[in-house]
Amino acid sequence: MTLKLRSVGASDRGLIRSGNQDAQHAGPWLVAVADGMGGMAAGDLASRIAIDAIAPLDVETPEDALVAALQGAIELATARIRQAVEEDPERQGMGTTLTALLFARTGSCLALAHVGDSRAYLFREGVLKQVTRDDTFVQMLVDQGVITAEQASSHPRRAVVTQALQGDQVSPSYATMVPRAGDRWLLCSDGLSNVVRADTLTEVLNEQMERDACAARLIDLALRAGGPDNITVVIADVVEE
Repeated sequence: MTLKLRSVGASDRGLIRSGNQDAQHAGPWLVAVADGMGGMAAGDLASRIAIDAIAPLDVETPEDALVAALQGAIELATARIRQAVEEDPERQGMGTTLTALLFARTGSCLALAHVGDSRAYLFREGVLKQVTRDDTFVQMLVDQGVITAEQASSHPRRAVVTQALQGDQVSPSYATMVPRAGDRWLLCSDGLSNVVRADTLTEVLNEQMERDACAARLIDLALRAGGPDNITVVIADVVEE
């Protein structure tokens, strides 16, 4: 039996923001979430540029080409964002996070690319693990032992990212993993992870087997928590076919 990826994505403006600066892609080989920043129109443009740059990777890709493909897409996104800023100086400072998962055509490997504070979680055998590390000021303080992870969740500067795709040189993190049948991946913007606790995420991922229902439930919980930001969720299941 070959392992396949089955995914669904959903997004909501939230209850406070006037527009949605998030973008997402949920396909058979690629899933990705981007959270734009730097002003309403510019943030929306940056996240769309990132997703448009990476979406062509949603094709059968050899295992040994996964990371290089993601690197190339991020370089392309960076160049296009830089060009957009050059075309309109008022876009200066715009940027976007990007968290993406690319599945090999054989089903034997997947690669993850990450920059910013959108997250990728792996739910495997009843246990939820945050696979990405936030590129944020508060995460840096946690790493240095200045504050605890619990203190970081309510820190006034928790939204300050230390790197994002803004047209300049960036250092994304990349990782490869061996998928297993039954794995469930959650990719999300911080509009979900900042307001819904990890134990609640675990509960929903475990109980809501239908992907559409799972994504809808997570967005509903973020809205019930005040919906202070745009909320974007991608659910991707590794299945045997």
